[in-house]
Amino acid sequence: MQSYASWIVIRRLRIPLIVIILTFAVSILGMMMIPGRDDQGNLYHLNFFDAFYFVSYMASTIGFGESPYAFTYPQKLWVSFSIYLTVIGWFYGIGTIVALIQDKVLSEEIARAKFMKDIREMDAPFILIFGYNEVTKNLINRLSARYQRMVVIDKDKDKIDALKLENHQPYIPAFYGDLLDIETLKMAGIREKQCKYAVILFENEYKNTQLAMMCRYLNNGVRLIVRSNTLQNGEYLRRVGVDYVENPFRVISHRLYRALTAPSLWVLEMWIHGHPLRVLKREKVPKGKFVIYGYGRMGAALEKGLKKAGVEYVFIDARDLFADQERIEKIFSEEKMEERLVEAGIDDAAVIVAGTRNDIVNLAVIMLARKHNPSIYTVARENSLTDLSVFKAAAIDRNYILEQIVADKAFNHLAMPLANIFIKQLNDKDEAWGCALVERIRNKMGEKSHLCEIVIDHSHAYALSQKLQEGVRVTLQVLKRSRESYTRENPLLFLLVRRGDEVILLPEDDFVVEPGDEMLVVCNDESENDLAYILNNYYELYYAMHGTEEIPGLLGGLMKNQAGSDIISSKAL
Repeated sequence: MQSYASWIVIRRLRIPLIVIILTFAVSILGMMMIPGRDDQGNLYHLNFFDAFYFVSYMASTIGFGESPYAFTYPQKLWVSFSIYLTVIGWFYGIGTIVALIQDKVLSEEIARAKFMKDIREMDAPFILIFGYNEVTKNLINRLSARYQRMVVIDKDKDKIDALKLENHQPYIPAFYGDLLDIETLKMAGIREKQCKYAVILFENEYKNTQLAMMCRYLNNGVRLIVRSNTLQNGEYLRRVGVDYVENPFRVISHRLYRALTAPSLWVLEMWIHGHPLRVLKREKVPKGKFVIYGYGRMGAALEKGLKKAGVEYVFIDARDLFADQERIEKIFSEEKMEERLVEAGIDDAAVIVAGTRNDIVNLAVIMLARKHNPSIYTVARENSLTDLSVFKAAAIDRNYILEQIVADKAFNHLAMPLANIFIKQLNDKDEAWGCALVERIRNKMGEKSHLCEIVIDHSHAYALSQKLQEGVRVTLQVLKRSRESYTRENPLLFLLVRRGDEVILLPEDDFVVEPGDEMLVVCNDESENDLAYILNNYYELYYAMHGTEEIPGLLGGLMKNQAGSDIISSKAL
């Protein structure tokens, strides 16, 4: 797609430029033809240069002076005529320029040209994000904090303007247009080699599927992160080549199942997303009957998890209430909702789940359930982040925010891919294993631990990569050492190592590091800082390996040769 800004300017200014040129030409021609008198009284005619020079400063009102000699009356008469003639031409031209500056079409073309230029000059891998809404806004803010390069396109100009006002660093090129138009996708850089990911997180599944197929057609190498709200569509997306399919309802079902059967595994998964590493009192799901208001996409997903957990449940199907406006009004009838809850046995239920696509209805269901059963455990589906404060005020025990779930999963794929792999590994573990790991993390790191991911390559671990290429054998024990004391171990825990297609969960301290290893590490600020120094600084790495300071220069080399080999095994330390 090309920009037509230059063509619009030339087209709009064509007539004003012609008018200005003609007024200058007539004025100059008249000045050359009308005779004047020099200081000796002799007749003379202005040459072209003198006439052009005079008309130039006369017409632009820069100044005025009769040059090269005082004008005769015929010349003064022609000058008077030329002043009005050229002023009219200038006013017409200036008026056209002012109107052109305010022209929306030109503004759009200039913005398009700037956007295309920004894409062409993108010299680092970037993420193409479709749409600017609550989900992608959350995602963009978190990725921007990690200095990820992004490009955003949306059909709504107002949303793009709102994004530009955020003033993200690094700068985020953004433009508006029809997302289902191939030319818009090309303009946004989908075919660029630097485009590594395309993120499509709309609620409309048909739109997501169409965009995913277009992206795959235009760039077979781009990784696709797509939202899907149904299992059937998710399976189809995987068949057509989508790398990561995120179904928030499936995530909710899986988390509720873990909370019922293995709370420690649930805590580990939620801790990955920023939750405290403990089960809060209000998060303990009681055993007993579940009453689920709403059997739609969420209800179908929950049914599988509850059935697998062996929990008794009753569904209240509210789908028929959404068919038309008359039925929508019925759903807000407290009597109707209360009647259905009583029929489902809300009085003796242990848990109420409000899972409709309407946040107001979900809040009303929670209130009515508490009216009949004040001690009931409450679970609610929140469809939008915009209602967050209302749901917090309702003091719901367990709140599932669809947009937050989708944003968290997408963020991990983009910024912390090993975190999602770790969560998948939890599927094969039991409650005892999870409880032991939670205690291990809390005892070693305390409550203020966080995750980081490292890659053993020249960009992220320069010193260690060099040593590994030289044949030096380094284990995880070396990387755990404190820079202050060789005998002290930093609070570090290596949760996972990915080596090619192999995933090693909780590797031992004698695990030998190899080039290309990717590691998911639990650490605190101090231990993360030490690890970064050891990975990238020769002297810090040497100290962690030997327990002595490396002596730089020629003297250090002689001492090394005298001591023998510099290839060290961590087992000998």
